[in-house]
Amino acid sequence: MSTHTSADPSPQPYADPSPQQPYAGPSSQPHDLTLDDPARRPAGPEATALPVADAAYWEAAAETFDDEPDHGLRDPAVRAAWATRLRTWLPAEPAEVLDLGCGTGSLSLLAAEQGHRVLGVDRSPRMIERARTKLAGRDAAFLVGDAAEPHVGERRFDVVLVRHLLWALPDPTAALRRWADLLVPGGRLVLVEGRWGESDPIGIPADELTRLVAPLAAHTTVQDLAHDTVLWGKEVHDERYALLADLPRTRLSRRGAPSPLRFAVPRA
Repeated sequence: MSTHTSADPSPQPYADPSPQQPYAGPSSQPHDLTLDDPARRPAGPEATALPVADAAYWEAAAETFDDEPDHGLRDPAVRAAWATRLRTWLPAEPAEVLDLGCGTGSLSLLAAEQGHRVLGVDRSPRMIERARTKLAGRDAAFLVGDAAEPHVGERRFDVVLVRHLLWALPDPTAALRRWADLLVPGGRLVLVEGRWGESDPIGIPADELTRLVAPLAAHTTVQDLAHDTVLWGKEVHDERYALLADLPRTRLSRRGAPSPLRFAVPRA
């Protein structure tokens, strides 16, 4: 993993990359929903509180999106809880982080504050506008686009961070393969997911996601998040978790050598 050092310790912003940007070498919240499968659509009394497929929904939701405690992270205790989790999920040294379905950029901001270089992708222009405002002056950039198939050119990342998105995609397996391809050797998928609702739950259980990730990962860890009520700003009674999937280190990087990463959560 490469580190980003400068005589000026303050982070410097960088330009949004285009798909044609040359490869620079490897470095040492459901937001993007396409619920085409009716089986994945919200139903029953909970339907009005859950997201829908229409892109216009997210454009309208951007104005109040951060009102939810775990979206805007405005409560200092909630913010600190997510910052602590993120610190253990991301590399100990400055790294390249791709935040997919980034929404208004709350997790992107925490990652940037911890010294990482962040690229966020979301389908909603208004969400991206708010993310850019929130991270103005930080070492971060944001693109409007499809999080399932992000157009980042030849760039590769140390971490792909995804929160509350994968469960809603029509082809989670294909998305996981694409995201794994965007990682450097030894990189990590950080997938925050869950299964919400009691009478008619939706989402993806941890055991199912573990099965989907298994062909791609050298090692996986599942952390239960439901018991940590501070993360959500309230008590929750459904399944919420983070799955950390570490890719093999044996694949050679384009510089001809493995690129081991050092994460706060050790590999088994």
